[in-house]
Amino acid sequence: MFEHKSPEMRLNATATALVFTDLHNDFLSPQGKAFPLIKDSLARNNTAENIERLLRAGRTAGLKVFVSPHYYYPHDHKWVAPTTPLEDLAHQIGLLDRQHPLTIEGLEGSGADFPQRYKPYIDHPDTIVTSPHKAYGTSTNDMILQLRRYRIDKIVLAGPVGNLCVEAHLRDFIEHGFEVAMVRDATAGASNEEGDGYHAALINWRFLAHALWTTAEAVKRIEATTAAKQPSAPTARPA
Repeated sequence: MFEHKSPEMRLNATATALVFTDLHNDFLSPQGKAFPLIKDSLARNNTAENIERLLRAGRTAGLKVFVSPHYYYPHDHKWVAPTTPLEDLAHQIGLLDRQHPLTIEGLEGSGADFPQRYKPYIDHPDTIVTSPHKAYGTSTNDMILQLRRYRIDKIVLAGPVGNLCVEAHLRDFIEHGFEVAMVRDATAGASNEEGDGYHAALINWRFLAHALWTTAEAVKRIEATTAAKQPSAPTARPA
């Protein structure tokens, strides 16, 4: 039985960021195209609310927030190479579709749009929305570059599709030398004939991640970064 744990991961105000994958209506809204696949897991974990708690804590603490979206444009539907099962389903049902990379026409309120509750946090100068990832991880977008340019080396990571895009981002971040904490109840997963994808993700994260926290634990640690950067009171000089 594997029981080993890494030394405690500590956040700091300047080199820590919140990173989210796939904050889209198609996953998080009851009208979303992929929502039925993960709705039970979302409900059990209170995922949508916990994501907002993280966003609120990060904004209050002044942390950078990075969002890795997942969009498909018309030219993506003309690929000729074989796609994986989930990608194939996405193309068939129009998951995360946008009309064109150079227009937001039709985006507002669509499955590819962000939920309204998150927009005040995303539409903010300290939020960086990267180019879209096209499969699962960061090799198809500019997430790694953006993090490096902001001198980020510690990441708190969450998102609704835990065993796929969230885990793929985790693995890429580790390979690039980042320290990563996963938030176990700010994610979810679908099931198939092999088992529960959410639990599969937790099993893997226990081996891979530097930390595995609840939302409450993550918020407490994020809030502590605010206290840590407050200037200390000057020491009184002896008379």
